[in-house]
Amino acid sequence: MMEGSSPAKAYLLHVAVIALLFVLNFILPAYHHGLLARILVLATFAMGYNLLFGYVGLLSLGHAMFFAAGLYGAGLGVHHFGLSVPVAFMAALACGAVLSLVIGLLALRTSGVAFMIVTMMFAQVLALAILYFAPLTGGDQGLVLQQQERVVHLGDTVLDLTNPTARYMVALVLFSIVLLLTLAVVRSRFGRVLIAVRENEERTRMLGYDTFANKLAAVVISGVICAAAGGAYALLFGYVGANFASVQYSILPLLWVLLGGAATTLGPLIGTLFMYYIVDITSGYTSAYLLIVGIALILLVLFFPKGILGTLRQRWVRWLP
Repeated sequence: MMEGSSPAKAYLLHVAVIALLFVLNFILPAYHHGLLARILVLATFAMGYNLLFGYVGLLSLGHAMFFAAGLYGAGLGVHHFGLSVPVAFMAALACGAVLSLVIGLLALRTSGVAFMIVTMMFAQVLALAILYFAPLTGGDQGLVLQQQERVVHLGDTVLDLTNPTARYMVALVLFSIVLLLTLAVVRSRFGRVLIAVRENEERTRMLGYDTFANKLAAVVISGVICAAAGGAYALLFGYVGANFASVQYSILPLLWVLLGGAATTLGPLIGTLFMYYIVDITSGYTSAYLLIVGIALILLVLFFPKGILGTLRQRWVRWLP
């Protein structure tokens, strides 16, 4: 899949996408400006999921717990403990790293359907814990972060994350870092080992690779990326809620990745963008928008069975990463 690709073209494409998103900050109307900022954060979440599902072949139904770990790590940090925004974001990354390491050590003892069920059950435990500790977490109601809690002081410079432009640019920076990091990972030797594990784990093990260690590293990296998206969501949009730990938020990144193209670096962005806008547009015309969305998704699966970018790569643009 990766052998025939051109590194120069791939990196140029990714830089061009980032440049386009930067330009859109100055020309989009207010509504779409705010919507795209949210999409960039959730696409980052989907990229974390894609690393594990697309490149390692591990189907997880519990990735909402990593997003929620970052969400609550950052949100509770600024709301209850008075942490600064940068420290709260680092706390989100730490929560994601610790949780993904523990979950990886336990869940990777299983495989296939068992792995999917185990990750889903761990996610449910975290969701129930959030509801149980409602006095701290806000339970179903969640927590709203105030404006003064979402201000970054950098010397004499003040960055207010409630400002639409600042929020968009921070979301873009996070997305860009994770996108380029993902591209570097999947093109590295480590990334090729992950693909080998996906294609034939037993043969990869016979070649002398520690498949468990490589899969565990992938789970941790995936979990940290998802936690980064969760922490950014809390700090940029000012809300922390238990719904983000639900099974729905474990299924959504799977859907976004499948739509955009699993094992493609830009697929998560395309899938998230497509799904968000088709729901947004159709809901403005009819209350039966889910029917239209369902028909659109069926047609997409029929004509683009490997997702939008996955099918484009298979049929026409072989060098797409």
